[in-house]
Amino acid sequence: MAQLKLRRRHRLRRKEITKLTDGIEAILGCQTFSESDNVETAEAGEFKLILYNGVPVGIFLEDDSPFLLIRGILKFEPARKWVTVDMGAVKFLANGADVMSPGIVDADEGILTGDGVWIRDERNKKPLAVGVAQMPSGEMVSSSTGKAIKTVHYIGDKIWKLGED
Repeated sequence: MAQLKLRRRHRLRRKEITKLTDGIEAILGCQTFSESDNVETAEAGEFKLILYNGVPVGIFLEDDSPFLLIRGILKFEPARKWVTVDMGAVKFLANGADVMSPGIVDADEGILTGDGVWIRDERNKKPLAVGVAQMPSGEMVSSSTGKAIKTVHYIGDKIWKLGED
């Protein structure tokens, strides 16, 4: 597994920070950055990341919508776009597996196909991974077969290791 390097760093201006913050708040329902914060965008491999004080806390998903990474979720505590999995799924998520419908016990009602979501375990309610929904939330919970979420980021992956420096 080759290590990622941050490239093309760009410090955001006040208006750009406001636009980014409004986008994340609309999606996740949490306040993130203030206009005076040190917020940057950067590329790392195929990922376009959002840095806060030099640490990756966000990502731009395939549709270019901003979403928080696990470190960002821990810091800003979003209220929406969560999916809860049973404890049996945790060991698979720790290795980067996609989330299958049978492992899902609950999900935020506002999730649609293609939305960014964060995955948490049922016991601790702590984030384990970030992914893209492959089906709406109602179907995720009720379905007994199929892939529900394509994993983009998980604890211990290349993006996570960028923040350990």
